[in-house]
Amino acid sequence: MNRILFICIFFSSVQLVQGQDFTRRDSLQGSLRPERTCFDVLRYDLNLTIEPEYRTVKGFNDITFKVIEKTAKIQLDLFENMKIDSILFKNKKLTYKREMDAVFIDFMKPLEVNSEQKVRFYYSGSPIEAERAPWDGGFVWSKDSDGNDFVSVAVQGTGASLWYPVKDHQSDEPDRGASIKVAVPNGLMNVSNGRFLGNENLNNGFTRWDWEVVNPINNYNIVINIANYVAIHQKLDDLDLDYYVLAENEEKARVHFEEVIMMMECFQMRFGKYPFYKDGYKLVETPYLGMEHQSAVAYGNNYTKGYLGKDISGTGVGLLFDFIIIHETAHEWFGNSITSKDIADMWIHESFTTYAESVYVEFQFGYEKAQKYINGQKLLISNNKPIIGQFGVNFKSGNSDMYYKGALMLNSLRHMINDDAKWWAMLKKYAETFQYKIIETKDVVQFFSKESGLNLTPFFDQYLKHKAFPELEYKLSEGTLAYRWKADEPTFKMPFEYTVKGKASRLNATTTWQTSPLKLADEADFKLVTDKFLLTSKKIEK
Repeated sequence: MNRILFICIFFSSVQLVQGQDFTRRDSLQGSLRPERTCFDVLRYDLNLTIEPEYRTVKGFNDITFKVIEKTAKIQLDLFENMKIDSILFKNKKLTYKREMDAVFIDFMKPLEVNSEQKVRFYYSGSPIEAERAPWDGGFVWSKDSDGNDFVSVAVQGTGASLWYPVKDHQSDEPDRGASIKVAVPNGLMNVSNGRFLGNENLNNGFTRWDWEVVNPINNYNIVINIANYVAIHQKLDDLDLDYYVLAENEEKARVHFEEVIMMMECFQMRFGKYPFYKDGYKLVETPYLGMEHQSAVAYGNNYTKGYLGKDISGTGVGLLFDFIIIHETAHEWFGNSITSKDIADMWIHESFTTYAESVYVEFQFGYEKAQKYINGQKLLISNNKPIIGQFGVNFKSGNSDMYYKGALMLNSLRHMINDDAKWWAMLKKYAETFQYKIIETKDVVQFFSKESGLNLTPFFDQYLKHKAFPELEYKLSEGTLAYRWKADEPTFKMPFEYTVKGKASRLNATTTWQTSPLKLADEADFKLVTDKFLLTSKKIEK
């Protein structure tokens, strides 16, 4: 497949939404209404039966929560195509009203502030099926080559309430984790997040597989994976590494997943200790490409290097590693441990994770290859809308710039700081400072401004809130270099570099014209350095 065709296919996986019109449904899912902010989820306990033959899910979710504000009504969420069988509170049925996917539950009397409560939400139905998981949300009902059921689900962006009742907003994770107990037909296994607690034959043709998560977890990360799996176990020091793969791929996986050790060594050195030691780390083979499901990372890259055997950077460097293993695992730090409050800020997940790919390349293959790889991704930037999306309506930006433009923004920040020891220490401190926290763009900006000693608000605002790159305008005349940034942010400032006959120099530029002496016999000897800072340039002729 040629590179242009590959890029077109890759972009087709991302919805480019122009003139988005938002609906009441979007607001119900994306906003923090009083019926949501009045309580804080402490724990989910799912107990389900999944029947692949009929493509159905039934069971209940015990939802334990703390009351933040006195209330007699809360909002939970379940897609309207799924049936509510009953909602129990202290063994009594509660009344409720459905509005599309929102479920407004009425209590018999107001719940007291700081009290701990629990509702049991029984439901059943056939969840929406994904046409192109993981880019659209839903279940994937598939078969392996021997005809065994091969089932999973991916719902990032679409919403976890597609398949189970939940407070479906990214701002609230269950502080005490979750249990996921799933009964599947005998002969199959279910693999979910966290630690395996055991299985039980239910004597009805089904076996229940029990899993326990002790860390907070994003709603969209809770997952089921059903197949004829075999388990492979490794350890890195005291960290358990488990791989659940189709029986037919066991030998292939044993060789291919050796990369996990090197990756973990890199990421723990650069980002700090793996955040979910108590829940372990798993790669789980899935019938779709991949997803960052916490402690149960979905893997469907066909045991190839690159992205399904292709290099998204077009440089050749992307074929040195398995893209899905590296990218989706980096989300354990950026997205799973550090989570954005609203998906409009999903760059906090994707920019850092995409940047982590080049961090791994540098760790394994050196700085030059890492810079070649990340700069190759410039061709994937669209610059057709800001990276930050619209808040309160469950909507991210709608293009892929949160990945590639965001990663190159961070690469620019590294070179702005111009001190690798300081940069790596800062990045690690960022991951550790916000571990298990829900944050917003302002938290990221404040952190890096404080740690660097720079006012980085204009820098981040230019790349995140505006479409265009900053443009370096410059003039060469009479032994002088004149230069300035043309930017949407009037106080934008960033260094740039240039070479004269191969000798490098650096200047700090603002949006105001400045000059610097420049010994130049021939203007052809002057070259801008374009791989350290994300910019465009324009030479102003005399």
